[in-house]
Amino acid sequence: MAVSGRTNVRPGDAIRTVAGVSALFDFGAMPPAVHKIRIERKAAAPARPLAFSENSFSKRNLAMLAEFVARHAAARNIHYGWIMAALGFLYSLFASSSLGVPSVLMREIAADVHVSMGELSASQGLRFALFGLVAPFAGGLMLRYGPRMMLAIAGTMALTGLLLTVVMTNRYEMWLGLGFILGIAPGLTALQLAAVISVRWFTTHRGLVVGLLNGSIATGTLIFMPLGAWIAEHWGWRVALVPSGLGLLLSLVLFLLLGKNRPQELGLAPLGETAMPPIPAMPKQNFAEISFRGLRLASTRLVFWVLALTFLICGVSSYGLTSTHFVPFCGDLGLPAVTSAGLLAMIGVFDLIGTIGSGWLSDRYDNRWLLAIYYGFRGLALIWLVESNATLGAMSAFAMLYGLDFIATVPPTVKLTVGTFGPEMGPVVFGWIFAAHQLGVGLMAFAAGVSRDALGTYVPAFLLAGILCLVAAAAFGLVKRPAVPAPA
Repeated sequence: MAVSGRTNVRPGDAIRTVAGVSALFDFGAMPPAVHKIRIERKAAAPARPLAFSENSFSKRNLAMLAEFVARHAAARNIHYGWIMAALGFLYSLFASSSLGVPSVLMREIAADVHVSMGELSASQGLRFALFGLVAPFAGGLMLRYGPRMMLAIAGTMALTGLLLTVVMTNRYEMWLGLGFILGIAPGLTALQLAAVISVRWFTTHRGLVVGLLNGSIATGTLIFMPLGAWIAEHWGWRVALVPSGLGLLLSLVLFLLLGKNRPQELGLAPLGETAMPPIPAMPKQNFAEISFRGLRLASTRLVFWVLALTFLICGVSSYGLTSTHFVPFCGDLGLPAVTSAGLLAMIGVFDLIGTIGSGWLSDRYDNRWLLAIYYGFRGLALIWLVESNATLGAMSAFAMLYGLDFIATVPPTVKLTVGTFGPEMGPVVFGWIFAAHQLGVGLMAFAAGVSRDALGTYVPAFLLAGILCLVAAAAFGLVKRPAVPAPA
């Protein structure tokens, strides 16, 4: 079987092993007998080149494409897990941006579709509610059907909802596309995609991978929102949805072509393992039973309730406060809309840095104390914001510091969950913890708006969020370091 013009694999050449080390990411810390990439072929099959230049890929060539990329990555001492992380990063970046951009186009959409802001806001409320309701089952769905299938379904639904939103002309299409479909689609993967990729493909660097993938979610939302507003101002709100939609389509196709459910499918061990573990048996229960089994398992442990409560506070003090109310808050302080959008983008940039850095730290230090520091720092930053002079310099400093800590809580929360409940059931339990986060997002998005209408200021909402963060920081004094994971 010819792989290229210069390299042939003969019948006896079944295994190619690679060893090497990357100083920063430990791409190839692979002993000679580990991380083997197997090239399987039938004994009587004639040699045939990989026909990448043919008009259409055969099913056989599609199945071999990941092996082709894996061989070339291994030749450069890069474990395929990093390719999976890159694929997840791209998908999360564009999926979050395509779902977040409509949030800054509310006035334009309402005027063009001839609906009130109240009705449009109600459709967005349905979207967030469906996201929160579906998200707890994402871990069970991935455990039952695999991340590749679930990403294919979620990505296709998101593209369908975006397309319907771009062409919608009435309220019924708005409710179906912008409310229903775009509510269910992200809930099918939620943050569990990062958890599943990290625990299946990595033993070392799990925190870094979680930080990388979840940093892309917030960054994609916060950076593309100002870009979408700028495009809408020049070419209309429908065009503003196109760039992130095209990026979502491209990233989905790449994941379907190159993505695998587990490293064992390529004859690889997870990065950091010394032997390739067997693939766990497929669960016989349906996804709902798996998810509720995870909840029953978790509900008997104090650490679950601490993580769920503190992650609820994370939602209150991050997306619930910032995504909906930060720009109006800046407007109350006299800052122009363009400046406010720029500050929001700054939060997104520093969030990526902070979340990746948090992942790196979570691989090296006690995750309980990292979370205590993160929540305490965020609480002090929010309290300082409402007590300081609202100058552009002060707001810029807040955007940088707050951005570094925006969702830095995710990597250590995932690691504590997986360390307590095991690599198979851990992502399922994290689905319920994430549901608490989304509940906090919805509560603060609603409560801050009501408070602003009643009191004429956002100060009490920001102050309350800061105080709750300090409570969350103190709560980790109740959590013990995970010892032996619970059985999955």
